[in-house]
Amino acid sequence: MRIFGSDRIQGLMGKLGMEEGEAIEHGMVSRAIERAQKQVEGRNFEMRKHLLEYDDVMNKQREAIYKLRRDVLEGKEGREYPMGLAEGILDSLLDTHCPEKLDPEEWDLKGLRTALLGFFNINAQDAGLKLEDLGIDELRETLWTAIEQRYTERESRHPPEVYRKFEREITLLAVDSSWKDHLLALDHLKEGIGLRGYGQRDPLNEYKRESFELFQAMKERVEDDIIQKLFRIELATEEQIAEQRRRREAVQAPRIELSAPPKVEGPVRPQPTVNKDLKVGRNDPCPCGSGKKYKKCHGAALGVG
Repeated sequence: MRIFGSDRIQGLMGKLGMEEGEAIEHGMVSRAIERAQKQVEGRNFEMRKHLLEYDDVMNKQREAIYKLRRDVLEGKEGREYPMGLAEGILDSLLDTHCPEKLDPEEWDLKGLRTALLGFFNINAQDAGLKLEDLGIDELRETLWTAIEQRYTERESRHPPEVYRKFEREITLLAVDSSWKDHLLALDHLKEGIGLRGYGQRDPLNEYKRESFELFQAMKERVEDDIIQKLFRIELATEEQIAEQRRRREAVQAPRIELSAPPKVEGPVRPQPTVNKDLKVGRNDPCPCGSGKKYKKCHGAALGVG
């Protein structure tokens, strides 16, 4: 590529009969500039279009999460929402550990027992559930009955409005925490998704596919977290709260009142010490140094007259 200096350019312009500073208005040059401008604008338009399409994917996921939050806050979900999640998790556990295509002798009942304890805090052995003797339909019915009974038992310890509030707080905490992590994951995905083009793959399609997978994984984490907490966290009853309040009041330190020392009027003169065994005559000066006779001073207290 040849690069012309300013002197060479001025020489060429002089041969063309053009003066310095005169606008280039040749048709070919104008068309080339116009074509280059359209290409730049088209590229910028495609970039903005892709950004909007990326944002559109995120907005659809945001709408789904916000709708769930509104329904929970307005109390539309109620008891049906956690029980629906529990039923879905149970079906997933049965599909994983006890698939119908396998012989019942090949089922992973040990893994199923571990999962029941982890999700629903149900010990199959303590509950008397003999899983080995059940077919798939009986197994599902038996486990679902145990799950419903356990949840109903936990509800019965509290007033309905208190437990519904507990369900809402657990649900919102799980949703909000996972949603913030999901947004951060989408930002990281968007930063490097453009490199997929070098592998002959459409970055937008790859973003849609992977963001959907991330969203599904986030929903599963939220559902698992909600069920594990609802079946494990022990909500204090009104009686327990009152008992804790009484204990706190009972162990409070007693008040200690400090009395001020007695007031002494005037300076205190030290009293001299007198040796009572000393032989002193009744008319002798008192050894205390008062200048009085012994019989008129300390002798008087001893009965010396």
